[in-house]
Parts: sequence; C-alpha cells; structure tokens
Amino acid sequence: MQFRHATLNDLDELIRIENIGFSEEERASAEALRERINYINDTFIILEDHGAIAGYINGPVISQRYITDDLFEHIDNNPEQGGYLSVLGVAVAPEYRNQGIAGRLLKYFEQLAQQHQRTAVTLTCKNELVSLYEYYGYINEGVSESSHGGITWYNLVKDVY
Repeated sequence: MQFRHATLNDLDELIRIENIGFSEEERASAEALRERINYINDTFIILEDHGAIAGYINGPVISQRYITDDLFEHIDNNPEQGGYLSVLGVAVAPEYRNQGIAGRLLKYFEQLAQQHQRTAVTLTCKNELVSLYEYYGYINEGVSESSHGGITWYNLVKDVY
C-alpha cells in the first residue's frame, strides 16, 4: 500500500466511499470533495492498494484549535507552516475495514503536520468514536461548538509539534 495525494480522477470513488461511510447529514458533497482536492491537495491523502482506494483523510490547515462549521462550506489554500491540521474526513472503503487503515491514515497526517510545523492535528467526532481516537493518542477536549449535520460532536486534538 502507498500514500498519495488525491486527484480529480479519484472523485467518483471518493464519493462512493464517503456516501457509504457517512450519513446524509454528515457526508461531504461531491462539490465539497472537489473543492478540497483543488484547494488543499497537499492535505488530501489517499492510501492506495494496487490501484484501489483503501481509504482517505483530508482537511485544511486552520488558525484555531477547533473545527468550525464554516469549514464544511468553504476552504482556502493551506499556509506553508504553522496552524492546526484539521481532519474534515477520514473514511475507509468497506472492503478494507478492520485492517488498521484509519490508524495508518491518522499517523501519516500527524507526520505531515510535524513536517510543516503544525501545532496539532484537530478533529471532531461523534461520541461513539471518541474511544477510537483516544486509542490513537487524541485528547477529548469536550463538546464542540459545531452542529454540522445536526449532530453533537466532540473536539479531539493531538499535539504534534
């Protein structure tokens, strides 16, 4: 398996995985995924297995510690250094689940954050996933102000620099 940056040629498969992995309220639209590929390609990472997308992780660099709802609507190019690397989405194709793919994607993202002197990797997740991220070293910093999809989210952060 190898890591690489997403391209627009991946969009159909990314949409398929996104739609399977997230509820209608949570999932990113095709347009949002396209925008992320175009604007934050440096932080839209795919783990590929012999040409098949096993999973992906993406998110912009932000100036604040926690994710806000506006990030799901519009993003800008990432700065070269500093800030917080946010995770707007991490998803694994059904045929690759329970193989440690999400953990590998998180680890790669953390290394990317360190290379660019980001303060931390920050994400939001639902209550039932808090323990998964804690397993990978993320600290639960409480309920998020985000109400994306009408869901209660929790702020999880892992300092990396």
